[in-house]
Amino acid sequence: MTVAATPLRILIGKVGLDGHDRGVKLVARALRDAGIEIIYTGLHQSPEQIVTTAIQEDVQAIGLSIHSGAHNSLFPRILGLLREQGAGDIVLFGGGIIPDEDVPRLKAAGVQMLFRPATPMHDIVEFVNGLRTER
Repeated sequence: MTVAATPLRILIGKVGLDGHDRGVKLVARALRDAGIEIIYTGLHQSPEQIVTTAIQEDVQAIGLSIHSGAHNSLFPRILGLLREQGAGDIVLFGGGIIPDEDVPRLKAAGVQMLFRPATPMHDIVEFVNGLRTER
């Protein structure tokens, strides 16, 4: 008898005042269609809400879409809250409008991957599926 693998659980959300949600909904659908369990938090979540939900839902990763320009404060804040809550093993990745010069600093802070507009959905699905083998 073969035991089915437990599906990945990924929280997908929008944090801060950003109201642009078309892309994040497309990402959530592509991941869901690939067999990944998605918890979508909706718009205007605080970093605290994102981290609390991620811990309560026992997710392996958080994927955030940020188009507001607040990526240099929101990503590090979420990483800090995850560490404070003893959940530093939850992978943080994201996408949105992120200038080239900010990418190295965010990755050095602990954001595992950043996707830009027009990234093929296959690339995002492949990255998330890769989390299966890392755990």
